[in-house]
Amino acid sequence: MPDLKRAFPHFEEPIVKIQDKIDRLLDSDPGSPIVTKLQKERDKLVKKIFSSLTPWQKVQLARHPMRPYAMDYIESVFDDFVELRGDRNFADDRAIMGGPASLDGTTVMVIGTQKGRTAEESVERNFGMPHPEGYRKALRLMKIAEKFSFPVVTLIDTPGAYPGIGAEERGQAEAIAKNLRDMMEMKIPVIVTITGEGGSGGALGLGVGDKILMLENSVYFVCTPEACSAILWRDASKATVAAGTMRLTAADLLELDVIDDVVPEPPGGAHWNRQDMYDTYKKRLKHHLGALKRTSSENLFIKRYEKFRKMGVFENTKK
Repeated sequence: MPDLKRAFPHFEEPIVKIQDKIDRLLDSDPGSPIVTKLQKERDKLVKKIFSSLTPWQKVQLARHPMRPYAMDYIESVFDDFVELRGDRNFADDRAIMGGPASLDGTTVMVIGTQKGRTAEESVERNFGMPHPEGYRKALRLMKIAEKFSFPVVTLIDTPGAYPGIGAEERGQAEAIAKNLRDMMEMKIPVIVTITGEGGSGGALGLGVGDKILMLENSVYFVCTPEACSAILWRDASKATVAAGTMRLTAADLLELDVIDDVVPEPPGGAHWNRQDMYDTYKKRLKHHLGALKRTSSENLFIKRYEKFRKMGVFENTKK
């Protein structure tokens, strides 16, 4: 269960209150029949609330402070992870982490954006917003994977690439653009997963793959709803309205053929039952990886190229 002392979206409050009562009873009187009654009441409430979430509520869930981050998935889904650091040019960006790991005996290169839990961690990880050296590190690891024919798995949860002056001076746009180009041309399987926020070019810098997965309550957008509302209406408070029109949910993007699969989350979201989330994700990841490993390198490149060329295509029709 999530840590009830941490922040949670307003619509989760009734569930958290019941869970708080359950936890107190389990500590004082674990055999009480009231526990079972409260658990049934909680489950019924979870089903009711989460069966009709708005796009803005999905955004809030994607940003949930107790949602599993990249390192949580790496530690729970993969084995024998060895972190590799540095871009061999400027520095090691702690907002992006990666290295080789084992997925039930298959060696993969897993790379992810990492947010922090505490204030200190958040500063160290730059709130999950990578610098250019982060994208260069990621590409360096992908090139190693390509050299040794390891599949690449990326885990994305970022509001966007860091927009500061230093990042721009060190070539933020160039670093992301180079990743887009080189990921498109890779002759190894690449599986992308949006686990929380998939923000703008910051997500795209790790987001070119043969299969793009999104967790059920994750979001993928060209800019945040707050930025969108500020641009359109000069009022960031209309983020709720913006989220409802941006088509940023996993269901929307599956319908638009931007992604390939929606990974279901446990009732209440990934943070309510992490182990169930890890098990489900691992099963989906192995399924897609197994299919890609049976595809030749040349066909991987061709299909990936065609996949992205089809995005955004539209036709004008005359009435």
